[in-house]
Amino acid sequence: MTAVATEQPEPPARKAWSRRRHELGEHVARTIGVLQARVLRDVPEPEAVSALARLRRGIGQAPGFDYTLDRYLSVPDNLLGHRPPNDGEAADSEHAVHDTVTLYALHQQSRRAPMHVAGRGLGASVAALVRASSGPDGVRRRFAALGTASTYFESIHHLRSLITMLRDHEIGLDYGLLADDLQTLRRPQGRPQMQAIWGREFFRSRPAEDLNDHTDDQTDDLEEKAS
Repeated sequence: MTAVATEQPEPPARKAWSRRRHELGEHVARTIGVLQARVLRDVPEPEAVSALARLRRGIGQAPGFDYTLDRYLSVPDNLLGHRPPNDGEAADSEHAVHDTVTLYALHQQSRRAPMHVAGRGLGASVAALVRASSGPDGVRRRFAALGTASTYFESIHHLRSLITMLRDHEIGLDYGLLADDLQTLRRPQGRPQMQAIWGREFFRSRPAEDLNDHTDDQTDDLEEKAS
């Protein structure tokens, strides 16, 4: 008796990962959106181009490093949130806005395509970077290092490297979402929560055929954290 071949059913499509901005993220998205539009005009506005250069110099600096950039880095009073007991210290929201906007300035450097792209979280952008990169293992290792960073400042260090890689491949990122993420990252217990969200976003954004690819031990650790 001849066996009859049967077609294997298609695996169910995975649901697209999506996140919504909070109030701080919406504020940052508006600020960067206006700056980006001015930079990407057919004739870029000189003040906007100059602002990008000065903002890049602010990476790693403390919030308030340049008062002339207040229009890009200030946080409305209603979004300041928890204030440190010492009035001279920056609030978590101020750190988040400062780091987000200065990293955007790095990402947009010398690029004519918009690097602030609504709706694309960090994990999804890094998943796209893995697919586009000629050295995907290096991207995975850097992302795994971000996922296991023990301090906020260490996280920013690894994030800066990833942003540079994203810029090289002209892969955009939602900087409003990133501002919300960094504010969460600074909160007590926020770091493991945010690392897990980035991990889930990354793994859910990978094509189904990539799921059986071999990954190094560091990336496996990140996937375990994300589960």
